[in-house]
Amino acid sequence: MHPQESQLSSTLSVSQTALARRRFLQLSATAAVGVLAAPLRSVLAQRTLPTTPSFAGTDLIVHGQDPPNAEPALEHLLESWITPNKYFYVRSHAPSPKIDRKTFRLQVSGLVERELSLSADELADAEKFPQHEVTATMTCAGNRRAEYNAINKVGGVQWGAGAIGNAKWGGAALADLLKAAGVKEGAKHVWFEGVDEISHNGGIIGFGGSIPLETALGQPQAPALVAQTMNGEPLTADHGFPLRTVVPGFIGARSVKWLGKIVVSDRPSPNHYLATAYKLVQEGTDAEWESAEPLYRFPLNSVICSPAAGATVKPGEIEVAGYALPSGGPNTIERVEVATNDGRIFRPATLLDLSLPYCWRFWKATVPVTPRTKEIVVRAIDSAGNRQPRKMTWNLKGYMNNSLYHSPLQVE
Repeated sequence: MHPQESQLSSTLSVSQTALARRRFLQLSATAAVGVLAAPLRSVLAQRTLPTTPSFAGTDLIVHGQDPPNAEPALEHLLESWITPNKYFYVRSHAPSPKIDRKTFRLQVSGLVERELSLSADELADAEKFPQHEVTATMTCAGNRRAEYNAINKVGGVQWGAGAIGNAKWGGAALADLLKAAGVKEGAKHVWFEGVDEISHNGGIIGFGGSIPLETALGQPQAPALVAQTMNGEPLTADHGFPLRTVVPGFIGARSVKWLGKIVVSDRPSPNHYLATAYKLVQEGTDAEWESAEPLYRFPLNSVICSPAAGATVKPGEIEVAGYALPSGGPNTIERVEVATNDGRIFRPATLLDLSLPYCWRFWKATVPVTPRTKEIVVRAIDSAGNRQPRKMTWNLKGYMNNSLYHSPLQVE
């Protein structure tokens, strides 16, 4: 076993219909990242042992309680460009662990000059690690998974199109932690491991993965973070309290929650959730799993949030609205178009409010409908020239569905 694999395997044990315009005036219109003016320690210290699921109540559509998995109704996503915490999707592979922030420590090791053991307070100390706030959209690789069932049944959480959200994430830049540790020559990847406990092949592992070192050190417009806050509030248990990585432009699986270990390595993480899971495969043979590349950046996508799928509307003109997400890079949405029925004639939609790299964009359009109209279709184009495929390409795990989005409706 590679020495870094052995190191990582010892898991730590720890007991729109209308947009609110005024929300946008509080945001910078020129950048997705800023440096926080005040230390976070006084705010963060108030939270010690969060155990209540963040989706307790009726704010989200619950797909499972143990582990917690839930998404908002699509109409709630349009209420604000910054997704309120109560409407932010929850994706977990194990129950949210109970963590005492006062005793919790993050370990940094591997190909570094100095191994680090850092408390949450140290990571929130602006004198040691400048605090950044990054606005970035996060989405699950399985967003829109349930649509694949029309071709062939897929397992896993049956996500609609709500496994996505846009938030202001606050914390220390991952690059600053790596600088403090001193990255050795030959390093190419940065591994993450959470302290959650997932049953796997007769044992217990933490959810983990890795990103290329160049990503960890780069993306100045939206740096990767070791985050402690979400929309100005301490992370809740279900969103990774007390620490999580946030990697703008990457699928949510690379933003590891309950972060306990960072390992700098010359190779990708051997953790199951990078080495095997989160890959595009058709048959699921051992050879196919081994040869498939891990998923990293999310694809271009667009979705209709209003009217709700299956809604009944009157003939005439209706307003259609939704979100569009550029492919995961320093890209933005250039154009959104909508059509009815077979999608032969598309008309442009109006793009709304902020346009920032690594963030979604809201749109709206006025569409004429008649009793013959059976559905509305949307497609998007981003600044890299990416276009959505017309049809789905089925895969065994139901990942990365970014085909044209069809929303049925009744006109009468």
